[in-house]
Amino acid sequence: MTTLTAAVSEKKSQKKVETHRQVRAFNGLAHVALVFWALVTAGPLIWVLLASFKSNTEIFLGEPFALPDSFSLETYISAWDQAHIGRYFLNSVFVVAVSTAGTMLFGSMAAYVLARYTFPGNRVLYYVFVSGLAFPTFMALAPLFHILKNFGLLNSYLGLILVYIAYSLPFTVFFLAAFFRTLPHEIDEAATVDGASHTRKFFQIMMPMAKSGLVSITIFNIVGQWNQYLLPLVIMQGQGADQKWVLTQGIANISTQAGYHAEWSTLFAALTLSILPMIVVYAIFQRQIQAGLTAGAVK
Repeated sequence: MTTLTAAVSEKKSQKKVETHRQVRAFNGLAHVALVFWALVTAGPLIWVLLASFKSNTEIFLGEPFALPDSFSLETYISAWDQAHIGRYFLNSVFVVAVSTAGTMLFGSMAAYVLARYTFPGNRVLYYVFVSGLAFPTFMALAPLFHILKNFGLLNSYLGLILVYIAYSLPFTVFFLAAFFRTLPHEIDEAATVDGASHTRKFFQIMMPMAKSGLVSITIFNIVGQWNQYLLPLVIMQGQGADQKWVLTQGIANISTQAGYHAEWSTLFAALTLSILPMIVVYAIFQRQIQAGLTAGAVK
């Protein structure tokens, strides 16, 4: 009996060792894949950063990842002033700041009502919002152009901001509605007993509780609106439109207007200026983003 028990124990030990080896092998392969993916993702960004300090000769005839002869900021100054990237950068900051604030205000309010209140047509409204995720943006460009033209909103910041808000609402409502459903109903009921109004419950109780989810979706909206090119291209047209261009339009204009005499270092400097803010934002709020994405699963 003792011999049989020892054999069983030894077999279990061997199985555990084998399982541990398999897990270690899988973790090793996963780390190799992650390192490869990091290199593939970071490689183009590093190349753009290095190229922003190089001359056209260094870019085309030198080694791709070789260090530039000098790390002068002349290309960045040229991009900011002469290529008007500074103006386009500030235009983007203004438009994205206002449209993100509007998206979060209206999106969070709609998501809260759809998630916490029961009324006829609740699910219909929810699916109307969610259906916007499946609607390709380019299919709405022609009707969108005529609608804005009829309202006199073409070539205006207001028209672009309203379109950005409408463009971002479906995902915002979809994400936050699921998040608001995870919040405890006891606190909501206690606030109602204490005489808190619906508005007060939302702004003073529910929004602070949903902070991690709000931060996550805010970052996603900022990145999506900052990188948007197709919508501004359609809306910002007509005389004097170049004064109101956003950053993506300004960067595209550098290469299209210069032709064969393009200053590629200036273009790459402009690209770097457009990329860095999003990297900084994500780096600062990385923990909040991860907490917001996992909060629903944890609760």
